[in-house]
Amino acid sequence: MSRLLTDEEIARQLGDLPGWSRQDDALAASIEAPDFPAGIRLVTMVADEAERLNHHPDIDIRWRTTHWRLSTHDAGGLTQLDIELAHRIVECADAVGAWFAC
Repeated sequence: MSRLLTDEEIARQLGDLPGWSRQDDALAASIEAPDFPAGIRLVTMVADEAERLNHHPDIDIRWRTTHWRLSTHDAGGLTQLDIELAHRIVECADAVGAWFAC
């Protein structure tokens, strides 16, 4: 099981993840794609990354906007896995031309 991050560690690492915020024991972000197919490509790309990490996000798809929530459920909060997956989601979003919604 991964170690829970401290509040200081989470705050520091969120500084490298614009568009992401902490919501209780999770990281959250909303990402808008140029169109619906690009949004689905984003989800597919992240699914591949999640499988590689064996760490799976909660995803809500609303037309071309995707909402992401990351938490390490078996650890009961945020771990380095969540930070790593957030970085990979950013890379995937960039690859499909998506941006963080306000």
